[in-house]
Amino acid sequence: MKVIIVGAGAIGVHLADLFSKIKQDIVIIDDDEEKLERIQADCDLMTVHASSNTPIKSLKDAGVKNADLFIAVTRDENLNLSLCVLAKSMGARRTVAKVENVEFTDPQIIESFQAAGISSIIYPDNLAALDIINGLQLTWARQRWDVHGGLLTLLGIKVRKGCEILNQPFKSIFKPDSPYHVVAIKRGTSTIMPSGDDILIDGDYVYFMTTREFVPNMQHIMGKDDYPTVKNVIIVGGGKTAVRVVNMLPNGMKAKIFERDSRRCEELIELVDTSRVMVINADGRSVANLLEENIKSAQAFIALTGNAEANILTCMTAKELGVRKTIAMIENMDYVGIAGNADIGTIINKQALTASHIYQLLLNGDVRNIRNLMTVNADVAEFTAHSGSRITRNKVRDLGFPPEAELGGLVRNGKGMLVNGNTIIEPGDTVVVFCHGTDIRRIEKFFI
Repeated sequence: MKVIIVGAGAIGVHLADLFSKIKQDIVIIDDDEEKLERIQADCDLMTVHASSNTPIKSLKDAGVKNADLFIAVTRDENLNLSLCVLAKSMGARRTVAKVENVEFTDPQIIESFQAAGISSIIYPDNLAALDIINGLQLTWARQRWDVHGGLLTLLGIKVRKGCEILNQPFKSIFKPDSPYHVVAIKRGTSTIMPSGDDILIDGDYVYFMTTREFVPNMQHIMGKDDYPTVKNVIIVGGGKTAVRVVNMLPNGMKAKIFERDSRRCEELIELVDTSRVMVINADGRSVANLLEENIKSAQAFIALTGNAEANILTCMTAKELGVRKTIAMIENMDYVGIAGNADIGTIINKQALTASHIYQLLLNGDVRNIRNLMTVNADVAEFTAHSGSRITRNKVRDLGFPPEAELGGLVRNGKGMLVNGNTIIEPGDTVVVFCHGTDIRRIEKFFI
C-alpha cells in the first residue's frame, strides 16, 4: 500500500516510522531538507523536498495518483485541508487532514469536508482530552479503553501488594466463566502474553479485560479501594488540550488551570465555564503555588505543558504532595519510558493517539477503534466478524490464532462477554483483539 505523508513534524515522523516498520511504501514530503535527511537515515522510505510555490509538482513527484492513503499533518491546518482536496482530485484513494480548530470537528462541517474529498479529520487535542477524561473517571486504573460505550472495558493497572490475585498461577484463578481475565503483562522491559502457569507479582503493569458490570469489583480485587472519586482537578498548562479537558469534565468535577502567560489567561477565561473552572496566572511547577491553591484537596493532577521533563517532574511532585491520580502529556517519545519508570500514573501522547486513528485506514477488514498501547508495545482493536470469515468457522481454541494475539472479549446483541477457548464467534460479533509482536494485518485475515 502506498502512503504519502506531508509534514515531517513529530506526528509525521511517528507515522513514517510506524508504517515503514510494517513494510508500507512510504513517501514523506516537507520543505525542510535537514528533517528529511534525518528521517531517511532512520526509516525505509522516499522523501520529497517540497516548495510552497509548487505544491502540485511535489504531489506528482510523490506519486499521488497511486496513493492509497494521503496524510497531511503539517502545523498549518488550512494547508492540510487544501492539500487533501488537491490530492483526492489527483487520484489519492483516501485522505486525512490534521486540524487544530475544534470547529472543524462539527459533524456538519465534516460532511462538507468529505464531500470535498477529505476522508477523515483528525484533531489530536480532542483525542488526548477524551483519554484524560477516561482516566479521571477511574483513578485507580492507569489506562481505560471502552468498547461499544463500555460494554467491554480494557483496564491497564499497576498491581501492588494489596492485590488479591498476586503470586497465584492463572490456571488456579481464571475459569472459563470468570468475569475478567489478563490479556498482557508488562514486567520490567518485557511484555508477557499470559498462559495458565504465569503469575502476577508486585509492580507488574497488567491489562485486564472485563465487562461493564464487573468494573467496580475490579477496584476491590486490585486492592485499590482507597482511591477517591475525582471532584477537584489541578491542570498545569493552559493550551488547547486543557481547554478541551475542562469543557468535557463530567458533572461533579471542578478544575483549576495554572498558566504562566497572562494574555493566555485572559483568553482562557473566555473559553471555559468559570463557574467550574478557575484560571490562575502562576507557575504550576512551583510547590509554593500548588500548596497555596490547596493541592492536597485535589484528587487528580494533569501536566499539559509543552515540556515533557516539566510534566514528569510536576507529576512526581504532585504525588509527593498526596495526589493519587497523575496524568502527564509526553510528546517526546524518548521520554515515554522514563515517565513509566518514574511511576507517572497515565501517559498521554498525541502522536500515538493520532497514529492509531490513521492506522485503521490501512486495513481492509471491518476494523475500528484501534489503539496502540505504548506501555506494552501492543495494539488493541475492534473487529467485526462476517458470515463466512475464518474467525467464525470453529471454536476459538481450534482456529490456529497466532500466540502473539489474544481475543479479549466480544459484543453480541448489545451485551459484552469475555472469550474463552470454547467460544464460537458469530457473524455480527464485535471482537476485541490484543496483539503484541505481530502485525495486526495478520489478524485481519481472520475477519475478512
